[in-house]
Amino acid sequence: MIRLLLDTHVFLWWCADSPRLGDDVRHAIAAPRNQVLVSAVSAWEMAIKSALGRLHVPGDVEDAVDANGFQKLEISFAHAARAGELAPRHGDPFDRMLVAQAEVEGLTLVTHDRRLEPYGLEILWT
Repeated sequence: MIRLLLDTHVFLWWCADSPRLGDDVRHAIAAPRNQVLVSAVSAWEMAIKSALGRLHVPGDVEDAVDANGFQKLEISFAHAARAGELAPRHGDPFDRMLVAQAEVEGLTLVTHDRRLEPYGLEILWT
């Protein structure tokens, strides 16, 4: 079993059945033996970008997480503390929280964002 944390864009690509997701990533997300998580920080990021007119989110994010059989990952104090300790290799606070959550929870981050590579965590690249 692999425990996967989907980056926000990966979650959106999954929901849209985007060809940007490679076959390996699709199989990993769809595999019943794997645990797939979506962070509350992704819902927050989508809500903010939607309100700014930079992103169209079709439907309710929480409903989409549930409909896909994914688990919701809340933000904890340990996650917040770790995010604050991270070296400033990436300026996006949403991505830094995802890195912190992946580290604290021992998750493999599923992403296309190569700027996250220097953090040295387990990554499944799209």
